[in-house]
Amino acid sequence: MDVLTHEQRHKNMQNIRSKDTKIEILLRKALWEKGIRYRKNYKKLPGKPDIAITKYKIAIFCDGEFFHGKDWEVLKPRLEKGNNSAFWISKISRNRERDDEVNKQLLFQGWTVIRFWGTDIKKCTNGCVGVVEDAIFDRMMQQDDFADEYDLE
Repeated sequence: MDVLTHEQRHKNMQNIRSKDTKIEILLRKALWEKGIRYRKNYKKLPGKPDIAITKYKIAIFCDGEFFHGKDWEVLKPRLEKGNNSAFWISKISRNRERDDEVNKQLLFQGWTVIRFWGTDIKKCTNGCVGVVEDAIFDRMMQQDDFADEYDLE
């Protein structure tokens, strides 16, 4: 049973953003402070990553727990008891499938894909930045190995 009226729920849902969310801005600011430059909502890639570090081919997604189905085994039974359950289960299931499809497309194109949950960004922003820095380091090492292998330097 929903604790909000239909009008309150409608207003709440209208205010949910698809880009420039608080978690995205928090992570972007932290990356910028570390000197990591990126593109926002990069339309040239599948899924339009929230943050794309094109120099190192790293795509970062900042996923909200509800809409991307964190702990799906726990969330799904709770949704089944609520209002409009068929709609929400279908929507979130499709979002999860789409996330997997986008990950596969990006990996096939040679990109590193990183997905963070919103609560992880809020609670441990520095840890998330560390994950990105590690990915950049790995990509730099791969580029060096490639250059060494083909004697490009």
